Amino acid sequence: MTATEWTAGGTGRIRVLLADDQRLVRAGFRVLLERAPEIEVVGEATDGEEAIALTRAHRPDVVLMDIRMPGTDGLTATRRIVADDRLPGVRVVVLTTFELDEYVYAALRAGASGFLLKNLEPDELRRAVRVVAAGDALLAPEVTRRLIAAYVDGPEVPGLHTLTAREREVVTLVAEGLSNAEVGTRLGMSTATAKTHANRAMAKLGARDRAQLVVFAYRSGLAGIRRPR
Repeated sequence: MTATEWTAGGTGRIRVLLADDQRLVRAGFRVLLERAPEIEVVGEATDGEEAIALTRAHRPDVVLMDIRMPGTDGLTATRRIVADDRLPGVRVVVLTTFELDEYVYAALRAGASGFLLKNLEPDELRRAVRVVAAGDALLAPEVTRRLIAAYVDGPEVPGLHTLTAREREVVTLVAEGLSNAEVGTRLGMSTATAKTHANRAMAKLGARDRAQLVVFAYRSGLAGIRRPR
């Protein structure tokens, strides 16, 4: 999604909160993010409790959350932000230097809309913020591979038979990491229509968010990897 597309949606600038206990990391992210004219950093938190308080105060669109912080860690803070009825529009992206599986799964269970490694390129960071702010989920390629390995042999996904052919196509592309805009381009439909199909699929499958929809896609075989019989 470009800056023009975001502004055209009537939502103005993308407001971001940074949560990391290292000042240099926060400063670096701020500089990289604010090079994009449509992104504004509205606050910086040094631990989970401060992240929760500042999220309630500023109501950002996206929180970039470190996992390991003193006191209340990033996973706990993510869980509390996602569960807070006063913050329905806030999305959390977990950023970490650690690729441990336990962190990946814990972040997704906590309700994170994305999980990225801190070694990503500046353009990837800005794209991640745009994609998540637009309502999509975003997982680092390393994380997606872990989901494949962990969930392909999981239980059947209830409600799969209720998906229309078009919804199945959309879910498959979401599992490939495409945003709503990219799905729309691939299938010859508008971004809004692609989002509607994805939301309907989530409702039918009981997926909490798009990250969980990706898990369901791999578990059911829609992502191109079939369950062994």
